[in-house]
Amino acid sequence: MDELTVMTMTGEYQHTLDAKGRLFIPARLRADLGSVFYVTLSMDKCLSAYSADSWKCFSDKVNAMPYVQQRKMRPLFAYAAKCELDSQGRILLPQNLRDFAGLTKNVTVVGCNNHAEFWDSDEWAAASAVEITPDNIAAVMKELDF
Repeated sequence: MDELTVMTMTGEYQHTLDAKGRLFIPARLRADLGSVFYVTLSMDKCLSAYSADSWKCFSDKVNAMPYVQQRKMRPLFAYAAKCELDSQGRILLPQNLRDFAGLTKNVTVVGCNNHAEFWDSDEWAAASAVEITPDNIAAVMKELDF
C-alpha cells in the first residue's frame, strides 16, 4: 500500500457466528479489507483484522526491529490467521482466535480507522459504555488538537 492510499474503516455492525465459526464481514468493510486479509490478537479482548497491504506494512516494521523486540511480537504472528472471504462474504475464524476474544455467538464488527475489530457483543457494549461519554470524547478531541 502506498502512502497516498487512504483507508478509513468506520461503522458498527451486528452479526452472528454460525455453528462452524464463520463470520459475515459487512460489505463496507470488505471494500477496505479486500478478499484476503489477516486477523490477529488485539490489546483489548477482541480481534483485529488488517488488509493484506496493512499487514505487509506491519510485518515490514517488525522486520526492521532488533531481534529482541521482534520476539515480543511473536503472539501476534503465532495467532494470526490469513482469512479469505467465501462467496457469501464470510470468513472462518479459527477456534484459538474465537477463544481469545470470547466470541461464541453475537459479534459486533467495528470499523476502527485502518483496521476492523471483532468483539463479543456484550464486551463491546461494556467497552463502548465507558468510551462513549461526553468527557471522554472531549478528551480525545483535545488530544488531537481538534
